[in-house]
Amino acid sequence: MKHCIFILFLFVFSSSFSQACLLENKSFKTGERVDYTIYYHLAGIWVGAGDVYFTVDTLKIGNAAYYHLYSYGQTYKKYDWIYKVRDVFESYVKQSDLQPLRFKREVREGSTYIKEDYVFKAKTNEVITLRQLDKKEPMKRDTVKSKPCSYDVLTMIYYARNMDFSNVKVDEKVPIRVFLDNQSHDSYIRYLGKEELTIKDLGTFRCIKIAPFLIDGTIFNGGEDMTVWVTDDKNRVPLLIETPILVGSIKARVNKMEGLRHPQDSRVN
Repeated sequence: MKHCIFILFLFVFSSSFSQACLLENKSFKTGERVDYTIYYHLAGIWVGAGDVYFTVDTLKIGNAAYYHLYSYGQTYKKYDWIYKVRDVFESYVKQSDLQPLRFKREVREGSTYIKEDYVFKAKTNEVITLRQLDKKEPMKRDTVKSKPCSYDVLTMIYYARNMDFSNVKVDEKVPIRVFLDNQSHDSYIRYLGKEELTIKDLGTFRCIKIAPFLIDGTIFNGGEDMTVWVTDDKNRVPLLIETPILVGSIKARVNKMEGLRHPQDSRVN
């Protein structure tokens, strides 16, 4: 799991594959947009380095209604000379059960380039993939077996926002499964309980706190060093994510939430 300055979002939440794969969406709706600022910490200083946003739209394919999930992340232009990032993730998922149909991503980070297009075949547990890891090389097509309940990383965020933590005990692990880089990965998130969190300009919120287990890669150390705070209401919006990386630390803090499905009942003031 690598090559993306905002991939931390895409690992924060996943579904428990001990539960049913199919799920009715009750946490978000078409028209939602959530924006974050990415901060980098080195030598005792936090510096705003970039931003990322997530949007939800609707489209019809045949007679079925789908959500179009879209995310774009970038570094600020003044830092492009150090490390330029322009990343796009998008997914098409059935509105009826959040089953992914197609996932696309284009990652441009420094000298790294990744272009992928996945088509999910849930009935056969297969994913048809098109991948390009070098602009000079053609797209490579493959058909890969996936494990049941494997979701792409963007769909996983929205799927997991519908998870019910009411019966999860503090320090309990919840298994997760995600399909990325041409394979299914098993991991887990650890539930850390609840606490209040103050976000500058937005107020104080009651939050659910978790620590996802990260797979070792070129950006993150493996383990449970990432901490995430999610609104303890029906929207389940991630407010803050903090994690060390191989050099320094990163945090993502929400700065705008629009088009939410439910009132922000977790807001304290």
